[in-house]
Amino acid sequence: MRVVVLGSGPGGYVAALKAAHLGAQVSVIEKDEVGGTCLNWGCIPTKTLIASTEALRNARNLSEYGIDSSGPVFPTLQR
Repeated sequence: MRVVVLGSGPGGYVAALKAAHLGAQVSVIEKDEVGGTCLNWGCIPTKTLIASTEALRNARNLSEYGIDSSGPVFPTLQR
C-alpha cells in the first residue's frame, strides 16, 4: 500500500507515522517548511516571544525582588 500525505503539519505528521506503522510506503508533500504553520509561524514562535518578553520585563524589574542589577539589559531574540 502507498500513501501520500499532503502537508507536514501536526495532522500530516501523525497521518504519515500511522500509515508507516501500518506498513504503508509513505510520501509527504510539503510546499513550504516541514512542521507546518504552528511550528514555524504560529503557536510555538508566539509562545517563545511571550516568554522572552516576560523574562525581559522581570529582568528590568529585578529591584522589585530586592536584586540590585547594574547596567542595562539588552534583549536579543534569534530565529
